[in-house]
Amino acid sequence: MLDELDFQRKADAAFSELKKRLLTAGDEHDFDVEGESGKLEVQFQDADETKFVVSPNTPVREIWISALSTSFKLGWSDARNNFVLEKTGEDLRQVMSRVISDQVGAQVTL
Repeated sequence: MLDELDFQRKADAAFSELKKRLLTAGDEHDFDVEGESGKLEVQFQDADETKFVVSPNTPVREIWISALSTSFKLGWSDARNNFVLEKTGEDLRQVMSRVISDQVGAQVTL
């Protein structure tokens, strides 16, 4: 398991990269991205005001995504040098691409 400082560094880098990609995709697919200090919110312009939340869970060294009525828990993979959803093998960008694509009804690649 990563120590807390190493986890925080890796999570911060992942969030920074993800936020940049989300902002670009949001302009094209009409959703907003907000968040600082390690938490991102993706807000959709739909009747339900759907919101996805991406946040670090430092005690267990995971990044959690709350989206599509599901909680996705991604742990660090040294082999992939990325946060990965063990169940599917998807990394953080791939999971977010999939859930956003499902939400907007169009292919979104982050």
